[in-house]
Amino acid sequence: MILAVDVCYHETSATIAGVILTDFLSDTPENIIMSEIVKVEEYISGEFYKRELPCIVQLLEEHNVKPNCIIVDGFVYLDGKAKPGLGKKLFDYLNGEVNIIGVAKNPYNEIPKECEVYRGKSNKPLYVTSVGIDITQAKKLVKSMHGEFRVPTLLKRVDKICRRN
Repeated sequence: MILAVDVCYHETSATIAGVILTDFLSDTPENIIMSEIVKVEEYISGEFYKRELPCIVQLLEEHNVKPNCIIVDGFVYLDGKAKPGLGKKLFDYLNGEVNIIGVAKNPYNEIPKECEVYRGKSNKPLYVTSVGIDITQAKKLVKSMHGEFRVPTLLKRVDKICRRN
């Protein structure tokens, strides 16, 4: 089971949505789950995990979801290899039992070109980082995801779901 998650922040609260996929080629989610987060931490650049990790943990616990891969909207490693970001913190929280793929729409200062993935006809890359799964394989999986545009169909969908609610 693959879970793609995204969070929409409000003033002091948040909505987190997750779409469950059977495989990376899916064009329709197997299920959609959501949670409301009453209080979130302030945003601190480079420490985004402090804000988003509790939201993801709550979603997993409330819905008793046990995916073997989670796709986060952000970075696993802020430098592509060693500087831990949200995805690595989530991986550690889950005791290394779940593969994490980070898909970011904008680069972080230290992200190398090797993390770039071009999809569709876009000249603007996505930035893919991973842990528990080889980066080459993670990039290949993100590139293969359904949709002809830069952002895969179901990643776009989870973003819209959390923003709508």
